[in-house]
Formats: sequence, C-alpha cells, structure tokens
Amino acid sequence: MKQINSTKLSFKNQDLYVGIDVHKKQWTVCVTSMNRVVHKNTSIDPSAKVLYTFLNRRFPEGNFHAVYEAGFSGFEAAREMKLLGIDCIVTHAADVPTKQKERINKNDKVDAKKLSRSLGNHELDAIYIPDKVCEEYRYLARYRYRLVKDQTRQKNRIKSALFQFGITMPVEFDDRRWPGKFIEWLSSIPFETGYAKFAFDEQVDQLKQIRNVLGKILKMMKTMALEVGHMSPVYKYLLSVPGIGPITAVALLSEIMDIKRFRVSDQLVAFVGLAPSVPSSDGKEYNHGLTPRRNKYLRSMLVEAAWKAAAIDPVLIMKYGKLSHRMNKNKAIIRIAKMLLCRVSHVWKNQQFYVEGVIH
Repeated sequence: MKQINSTKLSFKNQDLYVGIDVHKKQWTVCVTSMNRVVHKNTSIDPSAKVLYTFLNRRFPEGNFHAVYEAGFSGFEAAREMKLLGIDCIVTHAADVPTKQKERINKNDKVDAKKLSRSLGNHELDAIYIPDKVCEEYRYLARYRYRLVKDQTRQKNRIKSALFQFGITMPVEFDDRRWPGKFIEWLSSIPFETGYAKFAFDEQVDQLKQIRNVLGKILKMMKTMALEVGHMSPVYKYLLSVPGIGPITAVALLSEIMDIKRFRVSDQLVAFVGLAPSVPSSDGKEYNHGLTPRRNKYLRSMLVEAAWKAAAIDPVLIMKYGKLSHRMNKNKAIIRIAKMLLCRVSHVWKNQQFYVEGVIH
C-alpha cells in the first residue's frame, strides 16, 4: 500500500495577532500575521479557554498576541488569557486607529479586524491591568464614589420637595452636611395627606440608608488602608501631604496602585486628567482647557483637596495668591492640584513623609 507523506501543521516561532470584539454573549475574533488576515472573523463563546482551544487547533504552536477594548468586561479575560500563555493587552477604544470606511460600516467583524491589524502594527497602548485583589479594593472605593453621587441626588430631591410645599428650612439646619438633628426634623414634617407624607418619608429613609452604608464603607476603607500590605506604609505618607485626607488617600492607592508605572510626573498628571488640551496648527496654539481624558474618580477629589491645601499650606497659599492675580481662580486651583499631585508622587516613590515648605 502506498504511503502518503503528511506534513504536520506548525506555526512555531510565528507571531499571530488576535483582535477580539468582546460582547456578553459572544466574542468575534480575527487573526492576522505579517500584516495579512490569516483567519477571517469567527464568533466563539465568550471564554478565554474557548479562544485558547480555537487558536491552538487552527494555529498550533503559534505565538499568540491578543487585544480587546476596555469596557464592561473588565480585565478578567486578559488575566485568564495570560495564564493560558496568550500575550493579551487591553486598550482604550478611543486609541484604536480607525479608517473612515470602518467608522461608516462599523460592526463586530470590522472592529475585530482593525484591532488585530493595529496590534500587528504595534500601534496600540496597553492599559495597566491590576491584579484581582487590587481591583476588588478599587471596587469598594468606586462604590463609595457612586453612593456619594446618589446621596447628593437624594438631598436635591428632598430640598425640591421642601420648596414645592413652601416648607422653610430652619436657620440652624442650613448646613450642607445635614446633621442627624436635621434628618430627624425632616421626618417630623407634617403634610395635609398621608400620600405626600409617605412619598416624602420614603425619600428621607433612602437618604438614611445611603448615609448608613457610607459610614460602614468609610470604616472599611480605613481598615483596608492600614491592614493591606502594599497600602499600609504608603497610606501614612500620603496623609502627611496637606489637603490629602483618608478618603483621597485610599482613592489614590486604589486607582494608581503602582506609582512606578509612571516614569515621569507628566504621565501621572495626564492619567489623572490635569493636563491641558492644547492643539496647534500652523504655529498657532489653541487652549481648550483640561483634557477630556481623565480618571473621573481622582480628578474631582484632587481639585477638592487642592482647595483645602491652598488654605492651610504656606507654600501653596503663596502660590495660589500669585496665580489668582493673573488668571481665573478655578484655573489657578488646577495648577495647585498639579503641584499637590507631584507631592503625592514624591512621597510615594521615595517612601517618606512630606516635609513642610518644600515644593516637589
């Protein structure tokens, strides 16, 4: 019987670039090599193990490099792929080069193909992927941020109801912090009918629940900062910086995680979103204010911390006074926030307490 010589399929030492358009029910995958598509779009179950099996069946022994856009799916898929031996990065959707034709005819297949092409051309910047434990710490800090927003909305609803029914707020309770006695007074307000009373009391009860949860989270965040290994020493250094309180310190720790990933202070400033947006053309520059790219959890906190620091730190008081003479006060405080962030970076990187009167 005549034997048929067969060659074993092998992609050993060959780089294969996998673009993944991630969705809840399925992933659309496109594979390129040497700037050409070697496997057109395929839909697979949303699982790193399924992707690993698919790639090794079609391209055995290949060197796999994968990418998907940051979004609802988080970083768990990337962590799983790395454990399976797939070099995976997560990128910002706005940073993916897109042709006009791709914008007009946008769909899952087009998105997967452009991700694969851009990865092969080394055009993508990778987002920092935290370990799972650090991400869980950050989840708690961000949950508090969202609850504070909910609390503000609930307060506004209550104030709107007071105004609507002509109920004047007592002078002694005219405080943005809303002390416990004021909450008790809200619960005691009479209405003509039980219907309005029920609706108003429900709003007050919801506010009480939010305040109760925020109190619990504050205790947990302080405990976390003091007990978690990589946070504990840095937390003490951050608190030594004027304007930085416990909540801001934990937010910095949970969002930045590793200060060494920012080689220079400008990178950290850009990450937080305190850098200006200054496009230029034909030698002319146009200042559009702060960049829209930001970490929304940190920028607002640092600006608030800057207002506090500019009222208690002698160096920042002097600097803010000089700045406010030649520009709007809101613009001046942004520069103070940048100085504050540089101080944070200095004490964190050098693992030392802040020295009063020194500008970093």
